[in-house]
Amino acid sequence: MTVTEEPYADARHWMVDEVVALARSGPAGHRELAPSVLMAMRKVPRHEFIPPIQRYAAYRNQPLSIGAGQTISQPYIVALMTDLLEIGPDDRVLEIGTGSGYQTAMLAEIAREVYTVEIIESLGEQAKATLDRLGYHNVHARIDDGSRGWPDAAPFDAVIVTAAPAHIPAALIEQLKPQGRMAIPVGTHDQALMVVTKNTDGTTLSEEIVPVRFVPLTRGPG
Repeated sequence: MTVTEEPYADARHWMVDEVVALARSGPAGHRELAPSVLMAMRKVPRHEFIPPIQRYAAYRNQPLSIGAGQTISQPYIVALMTDLLEIGPDDRVLEIGTGSGYQTAMLAEIAREVYTVEIIESLGEQAKATLDRLGYHNVHARIDDGSRGWPDAAPFDAVIVTAAPAHIPAALIEQLKPQGRMAIPVGTHDQALMVVTKNTDGTTLSEEIVPVRFVPLTRGPG
């Protein structure tokens, strides 16, 4: 689309420029975001994943409410978490917490397949409808307790969690391939974005990246 055809194009590019500058000097240290991440961020229409009443703020570098007590994450955090996964075009990614579907679309622009799980039915259905309408046909979605992962589609090259558990669910580690990476916020009052790398022997190495504030990970009964 040209700028005249897509009125949000300029705002989206300005948002990406702000995210790049923040990545280079921000709280997670000096990072050069992968070209695939920046290309996806320049392409995905964030305004399509936001309630119409808030679209005026779609390309501000801030989280926004999407209803049901949930938020769409700050673009910088979306870019950072995507970058930390180091995913490639042949990879299969598990996302826990579909939310608006924006992070899902970012992943779908880069990876071969994305499996995404949302526990709130209304959000999951709306996100899937938006993703389908925008042509993201490499996304598989279900309504379920994300802490259980998606065992019948495992293992995954990468796992991303967009809500914060008190502790990393064991099922998600089990469903991660050896040498795979997980990006996950962990904690209750004090949260940290963590990267977990699974070694070939099944052990894990965790690295704390930056303090964050995510909604808690909702779990189902049992």
